[in-house]
Amino acid sequence: MNIYGITFEELEKYFIEKNDKKFKATQVFDWVYRKRINNFDEMRNVSKDTINTMKEDFYFDKLEIIQRQEDVDVAKYLFKLKDGEKVEAVVMYHDYGTSICISTQVGCNMGCKFCESGRLKKVRNLETYEMVSQILMVEEDIEKRLSHIVLMGIGEPFDNYENVIKFIDIVNSDKGIAIGSRHITVSTCGIVPKIREFTNYDKQVNLAISLHAPNNEIRNSIMNINKAYPIEEIIKAIKDYIAKTNRRVTFEYIMLKGVNDSESCALELSKLLRGINCYVNLIPYNETSHIEYKKSSQDTIMKFYDILKKNNIGVTIRREFGSKVNAACGQLRSHYEEV
Repeated sequence: MNIYGITFEELEKYFIEKNDKKFKATQVFDWVYRKRINNFDEMRNVSKDTINTMKEDFYFDKLEIIQRQEDVDVAKYLFKLKDGEKVEAVVMYHDYGTSICISTQVGCNMGCKFCESGRLKKVRNLETYEMVSQILMVEEDIEKRLSHIVLMGIGEPFDNYENVIKFIDIVNSDKGIAIGSRHITVSTCGIVPKIREFTNYDKQVNLAISLHAPNNEIRNSIMNINKAYPIEEIIKAIKDYIAKTNRRVTFEYIMLKGVNDSESCALELSKLLRGINCYVNLIPYNETSHIEYKKSSQDTIMKFYDILKKNNIGVTIRREFGSKVNAACGQLRSHYEEV
């Protein structure tokens, strides 16, 4: 298997099963993730026998960066996978650090009407190593350490749950990339059984819900997932998640002109979220040439924001990134495929 797809605990178990010492896992992770070697022969404090054994069972392979676009405080990457498929990642520079938004699938089957990712349907899940490699390739390219990870690129993370959890375990490990769990955010459109499974995950990773509507009627019209898991089921799962973890949840809300941005929508959203330990992240819509939805005006967004504030709902407005690049999720990939 690819060396970037094994967790530290799995590597310890691997060495034990090989009748070797489990501390070798610490040595290997140090070489792979701290010293960033590209082949096993570079490991100077590991025996030749161990290196030869690992060569039989593991290989080094990263993604290929085939396109990079830049705008103010943002860079977008298009990666080519080993089978020729493409995925994206976006790096954003903030005053508090450098964040990356990664992809978890090739395409997406959730079918959100406003999202470019879902226009090109899901081909397959990304393997764990393909997610880890997005981090490594970007850090190598920008020559600095990433501080925050968001799983909100192409794909639905909870539709690739097992690989996503392994990815988090690898990047969070203090023996590996060592990005703190509170600096990792997983976003889901609302797969309720996986939200409940994630409730029992033992790391303090942030959870974000792509809500985008205050009621089932609007959400059904823009998000197919709501027909399977309506808002009331999502809210119940989130309340149970908060009761178990005592962690605040983010509700993502893309502002779509004439669809979900009215003052009545803001009042309805305030009522829906009242008493929940959460905040709302209002997202100015990033328009694409293939989808008819338009961005709400700044005045409309501010009125929406003020209504939530007056009703004691924590709210932020996401800073706009990448107006001069193909910044919408899936936009760079679809543009590349169609040229």
